[in-house]
Amino acid sequence: MSVCSSMSCPLLLLRTTPSQAMTGLSPTPRTWTTTRTGTRMGPTFVCLSRRNSNNGDEPSAADPPDRLISAVVYFYPFFDGIQYGRYLITQYPTFGSLIYPFLPSIRAFRSFPLNSFLVFVTLYFVVVRNQNFSRYVRFNTMQAIVLDVLLIFPELLERTFSVREGIGFDLLMSLDSTVFLYLLVCLVYGSGCCLVGKVPRLPIVAEAAEKQVL
Repeated sequence: MSVCSSMSCPLLLLRTTPSQAMTGLSPTPRTWTTTRTGTRMGPTFVCLSRRNSNNGDEPSAADPPDRLISAVVYFYPFFDGIQYGRYLITQYPTFGSLIYPFLPSIRAFRSFPLNSFLVFVTLYFVVVRNQNFSRYVRFNTMQAIVLDVLLIFPELLERTFSVREGIGFDLLMSLDSTVFLYLLVCLVYGSGCCLVGKVPRLPIVAEAAEKQVL
């Protein structure tokens, strides 16, 4: 494995430390159109667009501030799991170029070991459990939190099977790269849907998230 420069591999500058629809009250009827990507087999990314609704089990319209807040929260799991991209960025500097503009924010996020936990507590108790925020914001925030919690599993695997060579190391690189790509896709897809006022439903995490949004 070659060693990359700090410009093409900004992750080497970081410490690699560890990490249905919503309901809403609305006076007017709405219907939903669903856009799916992927196949019918297995989990898919789903983006729900709002038109009209009278069903209290569906989310209300998202105004611009809600869209912005919802888009930003998806950076939380991405920043927390950025270290999983170290192998991809070493092999494909284009990923490093994409991440480089966010390097100051990533450094600030990872500058203190407890930052990830503090952000988790803040988002959960100040946003998700706060009825003053719209269900749109709380659902997207909860999706980001669940996504971050899932990072515990690859971290445990790395600590349990610490390998530095052979087929074990190849499997480790594949695992890390898969996790990173999933986080990147969730960031782009989730934030993109939020910015245009749609409801992103991420594979694996959407159902768990909506159960937590009262």
